[in-house]
Amino acid sequence: MKKGWMLVVGLCAAAVMPAQAQDVAAAEALLKKSGCMKCHSVSAKKEGPSFKETAAKYKGKPDAQASLVKHLITSPKIKVDGKEELHDALKTKNEAEIKNVVAYILSR
Repeated sequence: MKKGWMLVVGLCAAAVMPAQAQDVAAAEALLKKSGCMKCHSVSAKKEGPSFKETAAKYKGKPDAQASLVKHLITSPKIKVDGKEELHDALKTKNEAEIKNVVAYILSR
């Protein structure tokens, strides 16, 4: 029974604690290493949408994080100048690093 209460207390504490702060420097470094900055920027449109546009598109959507994670790890087909291309995946398999990048993009 004691383990059950500890689990409940732990879950309650997790629910009221603020989300873990994102590591901006690490997110920017991974985006650069992965080649994302060739087509995207924080606020200006390039070949791809800016992170600011992406954050606005997903604002208030409950599946925003999951959608972006999927996009960044599965190399989906995208249209660039009317041609279909594969979107490159992030150059990491580390779930925490991927979530950090997604949090970075959604916070712009």
